[in-house]
Parts: sequence; C-alpha cells; structure tokens
Amino acid sequence: MNKEPGMTLIVKTITRLTVGFILLYGIYILVHGHISPGGGFAGGVIIALSFIHLMLAFGKETALSKLSKPAAALFESFGAIAFLAIATLGFMGGYFFFNFFTDKGEPFKLFSAGIIPLCNIAISVKVAAGLFSIFIILVLLKFKTDDKKEDK
Repeated sequence: MNKEPGMTLIVKTITRLTVGFILLYGIYILVHGHISPGGGFAGGVIIALSFIHLMLAFGKETALSKLSKPAAALFESFGAIAFLAIATLGFMGGYFFFNFFTDKGEPFKLFSAGIIPLCNIAISVKVAAGLFSIFIILVLLKFKTDDKKEDK
C-alpha cells in the first residue's frame, strides 16, 4: 500500500498541470480588477485556492514548503500595512485614498487607475495569505483531533 501523503497519482498529475494556471488566473483577476469584474479580494481568493489545491493534492508538507505558516502571516501583515500606507499617503494629499499617482486616468487603460491597482495588490496579498492561513489552521486542528482519537 502506498503511504505517500495526499491523493492519487491522477489527482497529483492534474494538480501539477492546473495549479500554475489557477495562480496565473488569480494574478490576472487581480491586475485587471479596476477595468473588469474582479479585483483584490477575488484575485486573492483565487491565489489562495492554488495553494489550497496543492495542499489537498500533495499533503500539507508540500504546500507548507511553498508557503510556510510564518511566511503566510508575514504576507497577511504586509497586505494590511500596505493598504493602510496607501490610504495614509493619500491623506497627505488631502484625503484618505487620495490618488497621488495620476491626475486623471483614461478609461479601460491598465496603467491609468492611480492607486486602485496598488490597493488591489495589497488586498489580494492580505486575502490570499489570510485564507491560506485559515485553511492551514483547520488542517492542523484536524490532524490534532485525529491524533487524540488514535491515542484512545
């Protein structure tokens, strides 16, 4: 019997083929969030799902080697601090979230939205790291309860 962590060879192979596309799609949703439906939260959720997909297919050790618990906590804190810093930098211009990059943008242009893409990036980093951290905690709690049941 194969005791490798994770799921079957078929699931692992499909995961190897799709996880990069899922991550790339999350980045696309994040970057184009100001000109199309999506944005920081949706992109962050999709990015977190790529890491969760790795964890489900290969086991927790593989996913934690890609993004460890301290790294996830660091990214989550960085996202919150970056979002707050963007808001505070705008305050120096007169308002919270004041657009300090450009005067006026052009509709449907990728680099004309001022601080909105920066806010989307900060939100996505926070959401992706936060969701992945929640999933890690749930997985670790499951393993601890399974260990207690085996001890009885």
